[in-house]
Amino acid sequence: MVCFRLFPVPGSGLVLVCLVLGAVQSYALELNLTDSGKATCLYAKWQMNFTVRYETTNKTYKTVTISDRGTVTYNGSICGDDQNGPKIAVQFGPGFSWIANFSKAASTYSIDSISFSYNTGDNTTFPDAEDKGIITVDELLAIKIPLNDLFRCNSLSTLEKNDVVQNYWDVLVQAFVQNGTVSTNEFLCDEDKTSTVAPTIHTTVPSPTTTPTPKEKPEAGTYSVNNGNDTCLLATMGLQLNITQDKVASVININPNATHSTGSCRSHTALLRLNSSTIKYLDFVFAVKNENRFYLKEVNVSMYLVNGSVFSIANNNLSYWDAPLGSSYMCNKEQTVSVSGAFQINTFDLRVQPFNVTQGKYSTAQDCSADDDNFLVPIAVGAALAGVLILVLLAYFIGLKRHHAGYEQF
Repeated sequence: MVCFRLFPVPGSGLVLVCLVLGAVQSYALELNLTDSGKATCLYAKWQMNFTVRYETTNKTYKTVTISDRGTVTYNGSICGDDQNGPKIAVQFGPGFSWIANFSKAASTYSIDSISFSYNTGDNTTFPDAEDKGIITVDELLAIKIPLNDLFRCNSLSTLEKNDVVQNYWDVLVQAFVQNGTVSTNEFLCDEDKTSTVAPTIHTTVPSPTTTPTPKEKPEAGTYSVNNGNDTCLLATMGLQLNITQDKVASVININPNATHSTGSCRSHTALLRLNSSTIKYLDFVFAVKNENRFYLKEVNVSMYLVNGSVFSIANNNLSYWDAPLGSSYMCNKEQTVSVSGAFQINTFDLRVQPFNVTQGKYSTAQDCSADDDNFLVPIAVGAALAGVLILVLLAYFIGLKRHHAGYEQF
């Protein structure tokens, strides 16, 4: 994680913004707001994205995902006073804004509401929009938290209203910080209470490295992403995750029957996101290169391990699954996507097409080099056998010729 710190200016708050590298939809925002005495009064850290469905000029509907926020500002964020409660105000991109309002009671504080505004007049984000202008979606929450507790919600939370889907995860917030110190007492959201696995108590000290238990071949699942009524991304694959944390290695097969897929498609990027009860998100981000080929550019993952800890890794500098635009990429043999030294993904029976899907079906596939190698083996064996046969025939004819020449000498 790379953090850019803006030091306090008299009369304003301290803002700390952290970006998780490699996560197209995973920019982590962190706000540490201070009062006039430079004491922390509000702390928040969270991740979010938005999916908006809108009508076009030809009376069809398109869906866009808003995640790459570019430059972020926090104008209007306040600690609150006797008349107004604390507020987080975020501005990003061409006309997007997000506001969270808080209030306090005797022994609790509340996340009262969230407001998201977007500008359909932005032709880059909303091409061919029928109605242009600023649209605001308000959501009432009334989430109550003990006054001196830090609210935590690692699980994915979704709000849906008026063609807008808001996604939030990895949320930490304390709106009324006491004595300038963020609390160590955490109040978990209901989703975390039901999904977090209780820590395992070890009675013996583990060895420095643990060899993972071999896993059987994972079942292949079929996943898709829609843009409006049309399928824009197709993927079929068996997935096996190899994780090393604290020198302990583990192998996890993904069960496609318990895995949900979402995502988004744009002209030069496409996202497939998988999540389940233990996987907060597993992102496959595809990109176009040289205007004629696509490839897997990023993988981002955040998931719960069996000991209750959260494992997160992001890499936006990959180069796998390269194929021409208008085709699909296919590899029946096992392949390994090395995301980091601590995280690799083994794929089986892979086929993926993140762009130019027609009628919800795969286009002609380009086979991977591993499959090509399998064709080369029998070809090489056949060529060797053919060579041996030619040598045998040559030896036979040479011997036969000498045999006839011997008869002619008498």
